[in-house]
Amino acid sequence: MSVTLFSPLTVVLGGVWALLLLATAVVWRLEPASAVNGELRPRVRSWWLIVVLCSLALTFSRTAALLFFALVSFLALKEYLTLIPTRRADRRVLLWAYLSIPVQYFWIHIEWYGMFIIFIPVYLFLLLPVAMVLSGETQGHLRTAGSLHWGLMSMVFGLSHLAYLLVLPQAQYPHVSGAGLVLFLLLLTELNDVAQYCWGKGLGKHKISPTVSPNKTVEGFVGGVVTTVLLSALLAPWLTPFSTVDALLAGALIAVAGFFGDLSLSALKRDLGIKDSGNLLPGHGGILDRVDSLTYTAPLFFHFIRYFYF
Repeated sequence: MSVTLFSPLTVVLGGVWALLLLATAVVWRLEPASAVNGELRPRVRSWWLIVVLCSLALTFSRTAALLFFALVSFLALKEYLTLIPTRRADRRVLLWAYLSIPVQYFWIHIEWYGMFIIFIPVYLFLLLPVAMVLSGETQGHLRTAGSLHWGLMSMVFGLSHLAYLLVLPQAQYPHVSGAGLVLFLLLLTELNDVAQYCWGKGLGKHKISPTVSPNKTVEGFVGGVVTTVLLSALLAPWLTPFSTVDALLAGALIAVAGFFGDLSLSALKRDLGIKDSGNLLPGHGGILDRVDSLTYTAPLFFHFIRYFYF
């Protein structure tokens, strides 16, 4: 990846750092003992960690970025597998699942789209039940196979689409970089979560799915969609090849997909009887609590831009 001082990528990243600095200043001026401060400070500290790591990955080299996103997939899958019930007989199968991560990201590294798109949905789907059968344990076979494949599809296959944006051929779009496309998707996905939360807190009255996520409201959803669509139109000329209409469509796609990705993981956590998926990111919860929306937005955005532009 070629990154210059005043490239669109670095300018937008600079804006992200400026916003984070502003948010930090505001939070640190709040009353130290207030409940709001106690909730926001750890969130802001975790956002600093996320922004620093993403900035380094996106500006250092393509290989560094691929390794970073492979690590994210590993952490997400590991956290998921600690939450769901597994059988002692499946330890070897779980090892195979973990080994699929470097293989999946290797297909991205060598830009082999054909294998990238079928390795987990087809070959792992067929291979893992074979390994389970060879262990000789039949009790809980269907539940384990389904849970494991859902995890691989979400935490590895879904998230790896984010990394494949890095290797799309951008020769026909000189101002566009793979890292810029990744940054565009990350910003809109995460800001959509923030916008839906803020609109829901301020105006939310009508619950969308009270049994799954009681805090999600129609007002929060609509406000998040509108905000994300406007942000997409603002950022698209800097980071994407989109026309204005396509930028608006991409923003709507990311907003709606992000909402349902979040809701899907909320259903999983409610089924397991937990509030957060972990404690890796203070103020946010676990890694799954931060990438839940991306498991939906990454593959949908990837195929949207690949179909229409690459």
